[in-house]
Amino acid sequence: MVTKKVGKYEVGRTVGEGTFAKVKFARNTETGLSVAMKVMAKSTILKHKMVDQIQREISIMKIVRHPNIVRLNEVLASQTKIYIILEFVSGGELFDKIARDGRIPENESRRYFQQLIDAVAHCHSKGVYHRDLKPENLLLDSYGNLKVSDFGLSALPMEGDGLLHTTCGTPNYVAPEVLSYRGYDGAAADIWSCGVILYVLMAGYLPFQEVDLPSLYRKISAAEFSCPYWFSPGANSLVHKILDPNPTTRITMEGIRKDRWFRKNYVAVKHGEAEEVNLDDIHAVFDDIEDQFVAERSERNYGAPLVMNAFEMITLSQGLNLSALFDRRQDFVKRQTRFVSRKPAREIITSIESAAETMGLKVHTRHYKV
Repeated sequence: MVTKKVGKYEVGRTVGEGTFAKVKFARNTETGLSVAMKVMAKSTILKHKMVDQIQREISIMKIVRHPNIVRLNEVLASQTKIYIILEFVSGGELFDKIARDGRIPENESRRYFQQLIDAVAHCHSKGVYHRDLKPENLLLDSYGNLKVSDFGLSALPMEGDGLLHTTCGTPNYVAPEVLSYRGYDGAAADIWSCGVILYVLMAGYLPFQEVDLPSLYRKISAAEFSCPYWFSPGANSLVHKILDPNPTTRITMEGIRKDRWFRKNYVAVKHGEAEEVNLDDIHAVFDDIEDQFVAERSERNYGAPLVMNAFEMITLSQGLNLSALFDRRQDFVKRQTRFVSRKPAREIITSIESAAETMGLKVHTRHYKV
């Protein structure tokens, strides 16, 4: 059996796959330690103009080293690919645990939340704001400890007013001020997302959930939610302090850490001495990447149109209300790009085609299961 190697790493099975990368299980032949190897094609990075974003993401992951943040070990490159070597976290996503088990007992939820706050506070101390905190981006190790991952939308403070101005994140977890298209404090926005995660942990469903984005955004902006009866008074109080729609009166990280409910059984994380961060491997991979890759670059399909499925198009269409087509679902939102409807297939397709036309898109139909 032929074993594929990349540098000192033996590469094994694929453990995850996204739009722009594959994640493979690998083993360091020098230490015997298991790692996760994120593999990205240089052609894809260049085609989608992602060089700056990816370089920023992996630089930030090196800066924010913490026991509750997925560790980035190093970055390697071949002529055609970039390999990001990450800590291997074997317990899966927190999302999967909630989807499988439903709501999590209060003491266990509190422990996850304490670890999340420790990790996010550490990021903020380094001037880094995650901006896409959600259970899908929180991993669990073999001991049940939480690890923050995916810094693809993270940001550093802007010069001048120090505020961030990019609207981004996952709608159900995003703070109301991020939706206002004005500058916002990245720390306060992250705290809001942590509050939504705490609610989801203890309730098993989202505090803000609607079938169309305008209605969802109205609920978020008004902080229109209620806690289930099984939330303890302390948990109920803290959730309401975090999900305050006014970022200037919203509880701070310091306030959360002083909260009586939060401090119960709290064990402060211990880190070693601050490590010297070396970004030389990142600069070696990304400096002059376009010049290095020009000989390998293929022009085929570079002018191809953007492809998205119907659900993605609906999600991006903020002014479009298709609520009449869909059943309301109060259970925990599934990540799969599928929806449920009692309307005839032809009516759904016609609605999607009409929406696409207003967005300047064309719809290509394939197979429909009715």
